[in-house]
Amino acid sequence: MSFNSNTTNLAPSRLSRPKYDPTVLAPHEAFWRDHALWLKERGYQLRPRFQPGWVPSWLHGNSQDFLSMFEDRLVPMRGNIMDAVRISDGEMVAFKLISRDVHPYEVEISEFLNSEPLRSDPKNHCVPIIEVLEVPEQPNSFILVMPFLRFFDSPPFQTVGEVLEFLRQLFEGLQFMHHHHVAHRDCMGLNIMMDPRPMYPDMYHPDAWLLTRDLKHTAKYHSRTARPVRYYLIDFGLSRKYDATNTSPMEWPIWGGDKTVPEFQESDDECNPFPTDIYYLGNMIREYFFKKTDCLRFLSPLVDDMVQADPTKRPTIDQVVERFDALLLSVSSWRMRDRILYSRPTKLGHLLHGLPHVVRSLKHVIMRRKAMPTPPATAMHTFTL
Repeated sequence: MSFNSNTTNLAPSRLSRPKYDPTVLAPHEAFWRDHALWLKERGYQLRPRFQPGWVPSWLHGNSQDFLSMFEDRLVPMRGNIMDAVRISDGEMVAFKLISRDVHPYEVEISEFLNSEPLRSDPKNHCVPIIEVLEVPEQPNSFILVMPFLRFFDSPPFQTVGEVLEFLRQLFEGLQFMHHHHVAHRDCMGLNIMMDPRPMYPDMYHPDAWLLTRDLKHTAKYHSRTARPVRYYLIDFGLSRKYDATNTSPMEWPIWGGDKTVPEFQESDDECNPFPTDIYYLGNMIREYFFKKTDCLRFLSPLVDDMVQADPTKRPTIDQVVERFDALLLSVSSWRMRDRILYSRPTKLGHLLHGLPHVVRSLKHVIMRRKAMPTPPATAMHTFTL
């Protein structure tokens, strides 16, 4: 959190803010502490900070100068999201606390997308649900237990082929949802994640993603080309499922994380949510890639159509997939191995970073690694079974 340095004009004043006390659980942490024993009975272990009777570990030391080194000082930023360890095998999982009073369809849609035969379909890129827990003594409150995922662009993509594989999976995943008559309605960048386990075989700390789980070292990782990953659409709180006979459903506008949807700016009239999904993905590509690098501009004709102001002129997801597949045929393997440049480097910078990339690329070629790294179709299912 950052504060305005002008202390004479703050609302509330910087000087009036209460001092953060890491020895006291924040209000959004209390739920997890109160349910730690119940979750353990269900097979999941929370971190020491959330155990009943927790005492800050640093209070036993001689100095508080290095509080950041104490694992139990780290505070999760979102109260409805929590990490844990599955006791049976030590795998990291993520909890999402859901109230049906707020999001009445999220549990139902999540369970539908994880039901067979949909769950086993390799085209299914919806976040797997390990199980759904009903919170005791809290009617309409549920916890979705999911694999622990990482933001799709962390660490940054290294090659054009890595980005193209990401987009291929993303388009495939949305096509899967649309074919099963589900509109995501919030498929912006923050709701796209990846399974980090291939890249991070030893994982990392859930609240300090650059560090190992014990906070003692930098977390080491492999590239996506060396260890291909699967990407997932998450967060179905705004999603809706429609009857197969309703080929053009109409919904009142509902604001997701991306506030730029053209049809929502024009009026409050009902509109078809499926073209809005297309806009979300197209705008994500603009925001996360076009604004940061020129290496993917060959995608512009497709993306420009996906973000047209008139939703009726946008391609369907089937048309997006068809055009994207045709585009892939025109991209050579060597072009896919090109380095993603996120800035305009100097000649020296280009040399310093370019030579290691050439060496890595030759290594990938020698080891017969694909320029567009596709993971095994069942990569995530081996964890959830």
